[in-house]
Amino acid sequence: MADIRNDRTTAIIAALILAIGLIVGGYLLGNGLVRARHADRSVTMRGLAERNVTADLATWTLAYSATGTDLTGLQAQIDRNTATILALLRANGFADNEIQVAGVNVNQYTNNQGQLITTIRQRLQLRTTKVMQARRAFAQQARLVRQGVALEDGSGMVYSFTKLNDIKPAMIAAATKDARAGAEQFAKDSGASVGAIKQATQGYFSVGARYGENAGSGNDSPFQKVRVVTTIDFYLN
Repeated sequence: MADIRNDRTTAIIAALILAIGLIVGGYLLGNGLVRARHADRSVTMRGLAERNVTADLATWTLAYSATGTDLTGLQAQIDRNTATILALLRANGFADNEIQVAGVNVNQYTNNQGQLITTIRQRLQLRTTKVMQARRAFAQQARLVRQGVALEDGSGMVYSFTKLNDIKPAMIAAATKDARAGAEQFAKDSGASVGAIKQATQGYFSVGARYGENAGSGNDSPFQKVRVVTTIDFYLN
């Protein structure tokens, strides 16, 4: 009889332990699912940062040509055009080391009269950090036309902002702050709070024209705007 009672007692204790284990396990499982659901709560926001900048490099390419049958005369015309352009650039304060020949090519063909027609094309390039001086000189290019220099397609000024790496960290921080502000408003409206960053993607930095300055490419004006958009996932608490 004693053995039977002991067996029953042991069975009861085992059943109690099993029941407690099931209860605790169920609680932990349910609590874990709740935590998992909370951990998965997040919101995706885009943050924008913009900054007005001024180009620090100007590159002016001047393309011109001469066409005819007399190669010596054509070269003399190219030399005169080159001298005219150099005079304008030097008058605007540019040194010779800021000016270089960017390319020369010669094309020839025979016309219906059996004449050998030659075209000499040359490109001069001004590359300078004196951006505003370059802009003023560019505005005087009509003088070249009046002096017989016919500028061809491919001539033009390009303004470049080369110090993007210097402002990237601050702009990324500003874009992140902007994204968090949007997330906080969303969280407020939904009765939650914003937690840590779950995932972030840095957008592409673009340099374009400032609004009202130029409707075309940002390279057409020294007054430019740098823009970046970041995409950030924030945890919601």
